[in-house]
Amino acid sequence: MSIKPIKTDKDYFNALKRLEVIFDAPINSKEGDEAEILSLLIENYENQYFPIEAPDPIEAVKIRMEEMNLKQKDLVGVIGGKSRVSEVLNKKKKLTVDMIRELEKLLKISASALVNEYKLINE
Repeated sequence: MSIKPIKTDKDYFNALKRLEVIFDAPINSKEGDEAEILSLLIENYENQYFPIEAPDPIEAVKIRMEEMNLKQKDLVGVIGGKSRVSEVLNKKKKLTVDMIRELEKLLKISASALVNEYKLINE
């Protein structure tokens, strides 16, 4: 099979089908090389037409808390008191620079991800 650029959804789905067939081909074989090239083409097409947006800062914090098995009470002292933690995690108050610094240390989330804009929820 000849490899060609993925320009349409039909090309994309055909490439996925072909990759499924040759996925386990030995490395450095003809089919292994084809699988490697197809993977790059598929990834490029997906990044262009199906981008995955980063979660907003609060969602990123919640995801990381879940990964680390942390509860809301574990952020008391990092974000502030119990009520401040609740307000921030429920998007009623914005993160401050000091909170971002502390969350970056505790959760190992880059500050650049935490400074992104997000909307507060109105009561």
